Amino acid sequence: MVALALTAVLTLAAGQAVRPMSYEAVVRCAGLTQAASELEGGESREGRLLYDAALYWSLTAIQVAQASGRAATAAEADQTRARIRAVGELTSRAPEVAAELQRCRERTPRLG
Repeated sequence: MVALALTAVLTLAAGQAVRPMSYEAVVRCAGLTQAASELEGGESREGRLLYDAALYWSLTAIQVAQASGRAATAAEADQTRARIRAVGELTSRAPEVAAELQRCRERTPRLG
């Protein structure tokens, strides 16, 4: 319940319609954006945007984890596993993974 409330607040802060995300979905977005950021590198505008998205989702995953009684260290380990998985998926250029990454990016607030 607390996690849903936190997610709703974060979503409202992003200026988007309230559609709470599960912890697993938040971790998935963290993993996808972290992997995409690593693969792109930070030199381009796209790389900087991906880095911002990865930072947002990583912090959100830790907050949602803590709100639902999970330890921050567990959230970090979950994100690491999600990132490793996502690197392989993004490297394979599967269209459904690219679409999933795009949905995560659409839910990311503008950070700068």
